[in-house]
Amino acid sequence: FLTPFELSKEIKTSSWEDCINFYNQLDSNAEEILTYTAGLTDCGKRLTPVIFSANKVFNPNEVRRKGLRVLLIMNDIHPGEPDGVDACMMFMRDLATQKELRESFKKLVIVVIPMYNIDGALERTPWSRANQNGPDTFGFRGNAKNLDLNRDFIKCDSRNCHSFEEIFQYWKPDFMIDTHVSDGADYQYTMTYFITHLQKFNPIFKNYIEKNLIPPFHSEMEKQGFPMCPYVNEYKEIPDSGIVGFMDSPRYSSGYASLFDCVAFTAETHMLKPFNQRVRATYAFISTLAKTINNLDTYFEGFREKGKEYNIVSEKYFSNWKLDTLRFDTLKFKGYEGKYKKSEVTGGKRLYYDEKSPFTKNIRYYNYYKAGVEIKLPSYYVVPQAYENVISLLKLNEINLMRFSKDTSMMVSSYYISNYETTKKPYESHYLHYNIETTDTVQEIKFHKGDVIVPVSQFGSKYIAETLEPRCSDSYFAWNFFDGILMQKEYFSSYVFEEKADELLKNDVALRKKFEDKKKADKDFTKDANAQLDWIYRNSPYFEKSFLRYPVYKIQKIIQLPAEPETY
Repeated sequence: FLTPFELSKEIKTSSWEDCINFYNQLDSNAEEILTYTAGLTDCGKRLTPVIFSANKVFNPNEVRRKGLRVLLIMNDIHPGEPDGVDACMMFMRDLATQKELRESFKKLVIVVIPMYNIDGALERTPWSRANQNGPDTFGFRGNAKNLDLNRDFIKCDSRNCHSFEEIFQYWKPDFMIDTHVSDGADYQYTMTYFITHLQKFNPIFKNYIEKNLIPPFHSEMEKQGFPMCPYVNEYKEIPDSGIVGFMDSPRYSSGYASLFDCVAFTAETHMLKPFNQRVRATYAFISTLAKTINNLDTYFEGFREKGKEYNIVSEKYFSNWKLDTLRFDTLKFKGYEGKYKKSEVTGGKRLYYDEKSPFTKNIRYYNYYKAGVEIKLPSYYVVPQAYENVISLLKLNEINLMRFSKDTSMMVSSYYISNYETTKKPYESHYLHYNIETTDTVQEIKFHKGDVIVPVSQFGSKYIAETLEPRCSDSYFAWNFFDGILMQKEYFSSYVFEEKADELLKNDVALRKKFEDKKKADKDFTKDANAQLDWIYRNSPYFEKSFLRYPVYKIQKIIQLPAEPETY
């Protein structure tokens, strides 16, 4: 069971065909390994999860009943960064063939997605990673739709993501590893990483992970010859200025996982280190973290359950995290001196890192954030059945839903979109909205039989809030799911509306006064006849209430609703 990486003297990464054939052979020869066929990718190939279970338990319900922990590993989300593909093949082979190693993972089930972006993995060339030191050929970042799949986890535009979320919800992992290769500064570490930002977790679970998981993981990696530091995201141009903790919004794999209280690690080997060294570091990262998770004390399950309960009863949700530049820790960093010299290409000044001048010194680590949006959660959201794409994603993520059993009129809270900005160029097939502002109102809304009710008090409450609250950075509104409301559908002809406007002002004293006050306060308004008619129209019963009204509504209190459970 030698891998293509080993057979090539550690200069090649496995192809998709060789990778799947390798795992199928492992499955045929080891009772502790099982492969199965999952959903499609955009290129028409199917994801093939590979499961290791020392206890030979492969059903998620049975796994939970026995109190086993689940680690999900995803490789090749960016196929130009294939280190995890080869590392996982060797690790799963070793688990299958080495009894002593296998016996040390009795508390853990490992689920590997060997290649997530099969589409990009099939496009092998030596050219797609200009800054990277090997392997000899590798895949392309985009999938068959030219999407970066590590921006797709909320909008779910790809079949890859749809299939991944089926796998994720089927296994409901406790932990996840997403393997990558970094870009950016040069430094001494082969392996850096970031963890789902722990400020997004409830304090009970956060404290447990910080105390019981991170220190022994770091210590063991150092013993294996791979000391680590946080992912090197420079505060300014070079790491000496400090590094910034990565805040992973839910469009990213780790940010998505955090919505379901899965602790996700993103492994980032260094692009300039030799390929074989990066693969060995990734092997150490995966095997060491898996062992650390397996060896967590018996209190882990209790803290995880307390965390779930905390989220279910939470009355608030926090999003749009902003870096707090006034707070920082210090960490010991092993880097190279950043220097400048004249560019032989452009003639200008260029940065380079002098590997002949290594250093170890304390630098600032900016890893504290403030929530930019604080949401008071209602008891229910209501989503009209017209938005079937929204409803289908809620169902895909196993959000419990109900539907109105008859036509119903109710007083509900609603938002109006009062302001927003939109990217001038498309971002991952969308013109993303940001800096979203809303105003609240209470209205009577007519709902139809079949409209969807979303109870907030459930395990997926963070996913519900992030997607349905429009101001959140990765909301469905931000990703253009509701753009129909942004265009006015009805208007007036000025020469016809003149008489109606006059009648409205004569019959409504309050409106007349408001109109006159507006003219006194705004000289430009007084000179603009069309603006005056438009103002009267917008303040009249003729103006459509649905314009800019966000079509997801809130019911604040738990009440008896004419509803029945959604069937799946």
